[in-house]
Amino acid sequence: MKLIIQIPCFNEAKTLPLTLQELPKSIDGVDEMEILIIDDGSIDDTARVAKENGVDHVVRMTKNQGLAKAFTAGLDACLRLNADIIVNTDADNQYCAKDIPKLVQPIIAGDADLVVGDRNTRGIEHFSWTKKKLQALGSWVVRQLSGTTINDATSGFRALSREAALKMNVMSEFTYTLETIIQAGKKNLALTDVPVRTNSKTRESRLFRSNWSYIKRSVGTMARIYALYEPLRTFSILGSILLGIGVLIGTRFLYFYFTTGGAGHIQSLILAAVLIIVGFQVVVMGLLADLIGFNRRLVENVLYRIRKIESKR
Repeated sequence: MKLIIQIPCFNEAKTLPLTLQELPKSIDGVDEMEILIIDDGSIDDTARVAKENGVDHVVRMTKNQGLAKAFTAGLDACLRLNADIIVNTDADNQYCAKDIPKLVQPIIAGDADLVVGDRNTRGIEHFSWTKKKLQALGSWVVRQLSGTTINDATSGFRALSREAALKMNVMSEFTYTLETIIQAGKKNLALTDVPVRTNSKTRESRLFRSNWSYIKRSVGTMARIYALYEPLRTFSILGSILLGIGVLIGTRFLYFYFTTGGAGHIQSLILAAVLIIVGFQVVVMGLLADLIGFNRRLVENVLYRIRKIESKR
């Protein structure tokens, strides 16, 4: 069984040596281990430092594409290199590398396709109170959307089986963490999480400038991915809300019409009519989106087969 540890990097020449030094040299149940670096358009010596520290493979991107693109490029490269298990970790040594054996064990045992490292964010000292609450809320929302039980949805410390990697189609340009969990849940992959440790902070996060920026982009990502996999439910809920409000306003108009003649309430009738018409259109859009979803699933199945053929041993 072959395991590849992939590490997305952007200007990580200073922290990368420590991260590489901490990686385990062997794991029970794994016959072959390799390390792959994704240099996401770094302008420092990340690639050179990686090679000097014995990294087996370096994927270089000429321009910074963002974490999600780097993660996807890493998966594609690992599949071409015939990885049976892929571990993703950060270059800033945020995660305790000694927990990698624990992370991959459910996959080796055949119990999971995707394993997420649960950092117990409530106990991380350098996380602010606001960040802890946002992490907890975000993970709860992802659990509801994906139908999974993952406690730390934003953790990038995770392991994927070959099958899971073949089925992942990351479309976000922001981050892969939330999207891959929702996708895995909707594709009926086996997910679990294991408790992992974290190290002291070596630098500030580069993923977002503020909590508000992170919230906006995360909410957008979750809404888009859920609507992609559950279009009928999403549009039906939105349409039903509009229809319901329209009916309530229309009922209010009828009350005044039969009691006082409706004088002065014609605006309510117009608003009710508009809301009912728009609500009905939204529900119809959901039906159309659901039909389009069948084509998306066919395309994903074709892509899965193509990847499997391309990465065939």
